[in-house]
Amino acid sequence: MKKITSVLLASTMMLLANNTADKNKDIHWGYTGHVTPDAWGKLSEKYRECGTGLNQSPINITHSIHGNLAALSPYYTSSSNFIVDNGHTVQVNMAKGGTVVIDDITFELKQFHFHAPSENHIEGKAFPLEGHFVNLDKDGNIAVLAIMFEEGEENKELAKFWNTMPTKAGEIKVLELPKIANALLPKDKHYYRFNGSLTTPPCTEGVRWFVFKETLTISKEQVAKFHTVVHGNNNRPIQPIDARIIVD
Repeated sequence: MKKITSVLLASTMMLLANNTADKNKDIHWGYTGHVTPDAWGKLSEKYRECGTGLNQSPINITHSIHGNLAALSPYYTSSSNFIVDNGHTVQVNMAKGGTVVIDDITFELKQFHFHAPSENHIEGKAFPLEGHFVNLDKDGNIAVLAIMFEEGEENKELAKFWNTMPTKAGEIKVLELPKIANALLPKDKHYYRFNGSLTTPPCTEGVRWFVFKETLTISKEQVAKFHTVVHGNNNRPIQPIDARIIVD
């Protein structure tokens, strides 16, 4: 049994590595030099929406309309599988089972990752770190739950894997932490909701965004560690809200 498990684990890690390698062979984009966010839409026809989309993310949340929003109750009971440096951020891939029901549709948590400083702003304020929990339904529709981290005490849940983060693009490490995504969620689940896009190429629109109002803490040292791993900042600048409505 142990031998079979080892073989399956090795095969899975190889598949993840190959997927990462394939992405790296794609059109190169980044946050510095000649491939900054301002240039993404011109790098490839596949990334065209980064420059022409009218519902792009991130945004600065300033005015919102109070609505009768349904309670958001993520059921993130699954454990993490791997932690990956994909060349743009540090991403934690999840085992199957973690879900959240939105608009009477079940979305499954696939992964969560981080941006520093935050991509979304609240009332013009940027935060040291933002976490994105990426969920997909059976048709591939995307819902992102976003959490803001403010500088303060060390975040004990992040600390469980912060010092073992991969430090090279394409590097993958086994990470088996039970219910880690659930542990990272704020207790207060009130949120802002709006329609947006992926914040990285191809900047696909139609993403359901949920930004929690309650923030979590992260130490100055933890923020510095992340910046070292991703070699600087990895946030896309604020995009125009245009005709969108933000509901809270």
